[in-house]
Amino acid sequence: QVQLRESGGGSVQAGGSLTLTCTVSGYRISTKDVGWFRESPGKERSLIASINVRGGYTRYDDSVKGRFTISQNNGDHTATLQMNNLNPEDTAIYYCAARDPLEYHFSYWGQGTQVTVSS
Repeated sequence: QVQLRESGGGSVQAGGSLTLTCTVSGYRISTKDVGWFRESPGKERSLIASINVRGGYTRYDDSVKGRFTISQNNGDHTATLQMNNLNPEDTAIYYCAARDPLEYHFSYWGQGTQVTVSS
């Protein structure tokens, strides 16, 4: 059974940093793409970063490019999202998700973790 679990959310002041970790089980993390999504009140859940199993190619939404970094550790079955220079607009529930290679939609989801950035 594929399971994903986020950790590392919390509250931080603007300009600060947080690291989110997604721990996966039920499959080898190296066999599926991983993405980080976020959802804030009044906005749809959107993909902000992803890492592709085919060569480790990464992609970022413009809103986080240059501030967030996605990475994957096959040894401990985790994917991380390093978030730097946070601002209040980054306040949201953050979700990690996984999809099979060549699929467009992410089929496997964690429960989400809250990130709150105060000014």
